Amino acid sequence: MSHIQQAMALLIDCFQRYAGKEGDKNTLNKGELKELLQHELGAPLGKANDKAAIDRIFKDLDMNKDNSVDFREYVNLVACLTQLCFEHFTTAK
Repeated sequence: MSHIQQAMALLIDCFQRYAGKEGDKNTLNKGELKELLQHELGAPLGKANDKAAIDRIFKDLDMNKDNSVDFREYVNLVACLTQLCFEHFTTAK
């Protein structure tokens, strides 16, 4: 597999490890999202333990307002964070 294919597989695997622990296996509820953020993005995200921050992140991600985060919404989070990291590291040089 290429590096991009490996990255895609990792994103899918990460989503599937957290989604459905408490219900629908194709979505993250707020608790599952919080756990994913704490375990997978805790340091870069910084406020993964802040309930108000988690609530805001969940609300912003839940574009269709169905009270869950589906894979498309999760990928939007990862893409935005990746873009921010790219900008940070390319302008820091």
